[in-house]
Amino acid sequence: MSGGVDSAVAAARAVEAGHDVTGIHLALSRNPRSYRSGARGCCTIEDSNDARRAADVLGIAFYVWDFSEEFHEDVVEDFLSEYAAGRTPNPCLRCNEKIKFAAVLDRAVALGFDAVATGHYAQLESGADGLIEMHRAVDHGKDQSYVLGVLTQDQLARSLFPLGGSPKSEVREEAARRGLLVADKPDSHDICFIADGDTGGWLTEKLGGSAPNDGGEIVDHATGEVLGTHGGTVGFTIGQRKGLRIGRPAADGRPRFVLDIEPVSGTVTVGPREELRIDAISGIRARWCGTVPDRLEGTVQLRAHGAEHRARVEVADDGDAVEIALHDPAEGIAPGQAAVIYDGTRVVGSATISATARRLSGAGR
Repeated sequence: MSGGVDSAVAAARAVEAGHDVTGIHLALSRNPRSYRSGARGCCTIEDSNDARRAADVLGIAFYVWDFSEEFHEDVVEDFLSEYAAGRTPNPCLRCNEKIKFAAVLDRAVALGFDAVATGHYAQLESGADGLIEMHRAVDHGKDQSYVLGVLTQDQLARSLFPLGGSPKSEVREEAARRGLLVADKPDSHDICFIADGDTGGWLTEKLGGSAPNDGGEIVDHATGEVLGTHGGTVGFTIGQRKGLRIGRPAADGRPRFVLDIEPVSGTVTVGPREELRIDAISGIRARWCGTVPDRLEGTVQLRAHGAEHRARVEVADDGDAVEIALHDPAEGIAPGQAAVIYDGTRVVGSATISATARRLSGAGR
């Protein structure tokens, strides 16, 4: 129970379904004030109090579990190391993979519980082959199957998503009817462990002397012309336009976007928007929600709440790597992001993007 409306209603529905429910709030920092506060957070003192009050209304037991060490090592440190290497990670996927459906589930099973229920918007169905399938939520605007694409069959078999068949408006109305004070609480957003939302500033402070560089040149991709300088590559991500601090405009006068980040030399390469378009993706550390496919004609989603792209997916023999050919190009896709693979509404699996390319031009990153 995060302290928000979704997990409160998920708990209520689990109780109504006849389950013996215990509410768990995750303490993810030994100093909660160092993470986000108020409506912007998902793991703050205020959220813990909101979760406890919701549990009281529902008449269920409530506990706070301390996963601060695991969260720091598996999510925060991973985020730092990925940015230091010039990649753009998604900490929500890592949290689901390492904390909510691994560490939490392992402890729950050890204590005799059967499953972990959450307020994520996704649906579980029994497949024809006897496996548990995860599908997109009915409310596509709130669908969270993308950040759950790291779950394995064993984890899905011990998961419950009571909200997947409902639109968010219905969930809020139900919370109000049940007397849950979080009915109108705003959704959490952004990265919970960056208190002020300044990712670049936070990375610079936390990495300190371990940052890959303390500055470098911003160069034009076509001419190699130096357009400006910067204070460190950790402040950039592929596709970024704002905050480039280019000293003078490019010769063609068009806006420039970050195309490539080289952490060793500190060089940030920029170019026009069309250079961001890619149609080939290599992925590593694949995780599969069920049977590992050899190949698949389906769709991939490359950002949370991003568009789906029609694609052909080829899987390596060991199932650990994928090659994805997009039938319709995507823009601004960075190594470190996740490519989540779908067959219709069913989540097949996911992989961490290691490289992208433009097949027609032969250019790649």
